[in-house]
Amino acid sequence: MDALDCIISRRSIRQFTAEAVSEETLESVVAAASYAPSWKNTQTARYIAVTDPEVKAEIAGDCVLGFPGNTRSINVAPMLIVLTTVNGRSGYERDGSFSTQKQRHWESFDAGIAAEAFCLAAHAHGLGTVIMGIFDPYKVASAAHVPNGQSVSALIAVGHPATDPRAPKRKTVDELLTYRR
Repeated sequence: MDALDCIISRRSIRQFTAEAVSEETLESVVAAASYAPSWKNTQTARYIAVTDPEVKAEIAGDCVLGFPGNTRSINVAPMLIVLTTVNGRSGYERDGSFSTQKQRHWESFDAGIAAEAFCLAAHAHGLGTVIMGIFDPYKVASAAHVPNGQSVSALIAVGHPATDPRAPKRKTVDELLTYRR
């Protein structure tokens, strides 16, 4: 699949088959995602693969702030990725000062780029994903044993798609693009 087809055909998948995601496939996805651009090539994204049903149930039940969509997606996915960011590197200078007025925003920006690179690579491998942002990062960090010095940026349910949803209506290029000539 070429890059444009991958971007255009990727969907957020919320229903998965019971088939497990192989470690070999996951490692290939993460290897591809490692090429996502990052602030000064800091490469701060980290991926924790959760397949333990008890840990997934804890995250789905106690960490998603009661949001039923996330609970459902986590429960039906064979794998949950906890995407983390190494703290204090993206958007910073070597002396610890911020490089721009965006300050810590760059950590989230880089995590977003990494999440989409991960999802596109997963899609190219025939996997489905959905990125979730409604969660308590401290509870997720505790449940998933996130290492010190890292923060939870996103949750990504991963598995073999049980559905092939249609693309939602998209805004037109005229709505999205402005020229200043």
